[in-house]
Amino acid sequence: MAKVTGPKITGLGGVFYVVKDPEATRAWYRDVLGLEGDYGPQLMWSEETCEAPYSLVSHFKDDQYIKPGIGGFMINMRVDDCDGMVAQLKDKGVEILGTSDEGYGKFAWLLDPDGVKIELWEQCEAP
Repeated sequence: MAKVTGPKITGLGGVFYVVKDPEATRAWYRDVLGLEGDYGPQLMWSEETCEAPYSLVSHFKDDQYIKPGIGGFMINMRVDDCDGMVAQLKDKGVEILGTSDEGYGKFAWLLDPDGVKIELWEQCEAP
């Protein structure tokens, strides 16, 4: 990775998109994923325990990885226990679209109430 000098981006600041009912969507993120904050669902990176955590902006030529989500984008959220989170979500009646263990991380996918695809990612080792 190239060393950047001067001002630099340090992590994911947020994802912004339009929904029909912002309060219902905020409630879903709070009640289902346990995310809340003054301005919407908020992730506190200071709780990250991974040795070398990172965020990624990834580009795709087509939307096959985003489907069945709508809107042409997906939200990736880091988790500390993907299997445990999947079990917790299933207990709440959330449909899990799939799971995968890629060696460098475990993944799971679901849709929020507005059809936006969410990818859960547990980083298993430093890149």
